Amino acid sequence: MASSAKRRAVEPDRGPEEEEDDMEGSESEEDSEDSEEEEEEDLNEVVNIDFEAFSISDSDHDGIKKLLKQLFLKAHVNITELTDLLIQQNHIGSVIKQAEGQEESDDEGDEDEVFGFISLLNLTERKGTPCAEQIKELVLSHCEEICEQSTVEQLDKVLNDNSKPVGFLLSERFINVPAQIALPMHQQLQKELADAQKTNKPCGKCHYYLILSKTFMEPAKKSKGKMISQAKEELMFSNAEDEFFYEKAVLKFNYSVQEESDSQLGGHWSFSDVPMKPLRTVMLIPAERIHSIMGMFKEYLSV
Repeated sequence: MASSAKRRAVEPDRGPEEEEDDMEGSESEEDSEDSEEEEEEDLNEVVNIDFEAFSISDSDHDGIKKLLKQLFLKAHVNITELTDLLIQQNHIGSVIKQAEGQEESDDEGDEDEVFGFISLLNLTERKGTPCAEQIKELVLSHCEEICEQSTVEQLDKVLNDNSKPVGFLLSERFINVPAQIALPMHQQLQKELADAQKTNKPCGKCHYYLILSKTFMEPAKKSKGKMISQAKEELMFSNAEDEFFYEKAVLKFNYSVQEESDSQLGGHWSFSDVPMKPLRTVMLIPAERIHSIMGMFKEYLSV
């Protein structure tokens, strides 16, 4: 942002040339202030963009990978391999891009930029694939650190039961993309999964859905030297619809990613000037509850 021109010191008995210089300085300051106001208006300008869903293609590789990096941060998961698998199985999943034919707001716009995507990796079908095993190891290791042994055993059993496939559900988007777009994308994904099951294509049948959600919580406060426990309602979701998955989950827990987050990967979150603690929330949801979840999300959007 431009800085204001410094005023000249006012001295007694100024000559005509000095008065002229002083007036030029004042005009320069006014121009600078006008420039600052214009720049602030540019920053606060709302740009309306129409989004459209497209089938996943090879050209979406970098965009999907970037969004996966936001989710996994520095976790030991091969996101390049995961991205490749999601592109290979392009009979399911969609990417969000700027609608075709829409005029660009500036010359720097990229019509192929991926603003979000939705897809699913069947962890049971992909058993033995490095990234699939790394995802299972990631959630199990954090479960062992945080949860009771019975919960660890439950999650381990579900992830390794070949008779009841588990689908790792991925729905990622940039924060400026409205939640309204998520409902039709989830509905389309369910239709594609049903079609895949009918035609015996990969990913069709899932008994459970595993979700890793970006969440946030206000840091615990101290009262007389003791930590105040966090209430359930203080958990905030980056993707609004994830809250409805959370309510229907049969297994759920949070773990901190504070040490992994930075300005490029995790972003800075704050509400009412209070910094938020970044978390990841693991959820396991029976597939039979998806219809109910979509109904809850639809009602939420209609309010």
